[in-house]
Amino acid sequence: MRFIKTAFTSLFLFATAAGANTTGLIPLTDRDDLYGWEAVGRIDTGKGYCTGVLIASDIVLTAAHCVYDRATGRLMSPDQFRFSAGLRNGVALTQRVGAQVVAHKQYIPHSGVHTNNIRYDVALIKLDQPISTFEAPPFALHSGIRQGNSVSVVSYGRGRDDVLSWQRQCDVLGRGQGLIAFNCNVTFGSSGAPVFIKEGSRARIVTLVSSGAKVNGGTVAYGMELSENIATLKRALRAIPDAPTSGRKRIQVGGERGGTGAKFIKN
Repeated sequence: MRFIKTAFTSLFLFATAAGANTTGLIPLTDRDDLYGWEAVGRIDTGKGYCTGVLIASDIVLTAAHCVYDRATGRLMSPDQFRFSAGLRNGVALTQRVGAQVVAHKQYIPHSGVHTNNIRYDVALIKLDQPISTFEAPPFALHSGIRQGNSVSVVSYGRGRDDVLSWQRQCDVLGRGQGLIAFNCNVTFGSSGAPVFIKEGSRARIVTLVSSGAKVNGGTVAYGMELSENIATLKRALRAIPDAPTSGRKRIQVGGERGGTGAKFIKN
């Protein structure tokens, strides 16, 4: 999770009246609490962690900035990623290692936090083995979100590293030009966390947590439109040859770029 100093462009002015977050976080410490959220998990790299979510039995969706080495700005090897589904109090329902990773080619880690990077801050990690849908049923996407819709976020975060937490109600503050702003309670470690809307009996993913800022006493978080981004990344995954047994395949869509981010939104 990258926090941004409040130097907003006009694209983010709809967020300035956000106020405080509507509800607090609910820790999902018991197995019963976790029911329905099993496909959300923590992605560990040995250097840090983010939140991720299954969108297929072997594909984890997360933020692009989570899959780059901050020191080098290079895409990390897929086998550096360990996905712990439903991790709570240090115990996961199941764990898998990455076999392939793709990040959107228009996300540029060297250029910092700005509107274009938020728009394309999306990555997919293909796991070495599928996770049974009986253990962790994947989530589908939702499109057509509107300003004022109520959403929820399920995430890990600093100070609650191995406790999955749920904020059951926050609000979409605005949407435009491939970006979505919402007032969910997020912090460091929440990067890549799914934001959900209830649709029938099942939640669907609206966006991911990319960045956040403190505004008027509350947190405003920023995410991206997902449908087209994910379609692009799935095509990239299909284009990767199966990894040989001697090593894993590593790819960034469109080639590698270097660097890590600053903390200001800019045009």
